[in-house]
Amino acid sequence: MQPRANIQMLHMLLARLERVSVDSYWAHRASGVRGSLLLTLEMLESGQIVNPAQLQAVLDQAFRILERAARERTR
Repeated sequence: MQPRANIQMLHMLLARLERVSVDSYWAHRASGVRGSLLLTLEMLESGQIVNPAQLQAVLDQAFRILERAARERTR
């Protein structure tokens, strides 16, 4: 993924993780992943090199939490 696409993806994930209900089991985990995403976003926006494997790992974590929080909400 290109740096610009990564930045857009990070912004989208941050916005969605922010909306995880505080009553959700996943809220605390979402908060931790948001911290990782924010750090990664800052690095990308400042032109620093981000390890692609680490970037993919944090993206995967964010998507897993969103998926699980959505499942919890629909029950």
